[in-house]
Amino acid sequence: MPTRLHFDEADYLNCRFAHSALWETQAAAHMLKRPDRQAYQRPWLLRTRREAAAIDLTPLWLLMPQRGVTPGWLSPPPATPAAAFEDEIAQVRATDPLSARADALRSLKATPHALAAARDRGWLRDPAVMLREVSDALERIWTRLIEPEWPRMRALLEADIAFRTRRLAEHGLGGLLPEISTHCSWRAGTLTVQDHAEHERRLGGHGLVLMPSVFIWPHVIGTFEAPWQPALVYPARGIAGLWAEPAAPAVTTLTRLLGRGRAAILASLDVPATTTVLARRLDLAPSSVSSHLTVLREAGLLTARRHGRQVLYARTGLGDALTTGS
Repeated sequence: MPTRLHFDEADYLNCRFAHSALWETQAAAHMLKRPDRQAYQRPWLLRTRREAAAIDLTPLWLLMPQRGVTPGWLSPPPATPAAAFEDEIAQVRATDPLSARADALRSLKATPHALAAARDRGWLRDPAVMLREVSDALERIWTRLIEPEWPRMRALLEADIAFRTRRLAEHGLGGLLPEISTHCSWRAGTLTVQDHAEHERRLGGHGLVLMPSVFIWPHVIGTFEAPWQPALVYPARGIAGLWAEPAAPAVTTLTRLLGRGRAAILASLDVPATTTVLARRLDLAPSSVSSHLTVLREAGLLTARRHGRQVLYARTGLGDALTTGS
């Protein structure tokens, strides 16, 4: 069933990219409920299985039907390009309880046992209880499962945004959107997204927020219903290698040429990353990584691109050729 988003002239001017710590937190909870979404996340699942088992995910899972919508207030589209989790969770906690109850009922009714469980928990009688329990669960997932890995995840999301921004400049919005996913098509100012819901919305000058996600694969979400900002959430590029740890540096031609530290950094940049992510990934001091990055960049093996307060390093064509031996 398709979702159709209709653009007018003002919408083209108001499209933007963003990523959201809160979105990734709730999407991780959804992924934990759905084995069919876990193919690329198994290394992370193995590392975090004890922490995940200790978290009661029931409050979130009740609002995440397999066939049906999840309440918009659970993870609203971010108002800024890279909102802090603390600000986003504060917005969830500040949701009007009666509005939250009405929105939650649509999700609960999609699964009879979920509606019964919500009644048993007192959610329908006192929706403030629901907001508190759901917000507390989100905070626990963030603190125990997401925040320790957030630098790595954020680097991947920002690398996707940098890539998509270049593609937007090269091909325009009508060329970019079908590239994002095979579920997306574009014709005459209308974006069509194949998903589990039939929905139609005129963007009305609000534009579209394009949001890469680590945990949404293999799906794409095509809209948030009013009053939420229209958004397209799609799988980020490079998730297949996100959790892979680099192999221990071997005595190779690259190592002999560049030195062990620089060779390890260059080899680990299959996906663009920040100094902090590289230091953690390779167990090196940030100052050493920074020094190596400067040398590699001056040698023409890396590029640096600022995204917000972060600087992402990526291999150049020469860097790729040296790394792969091609």
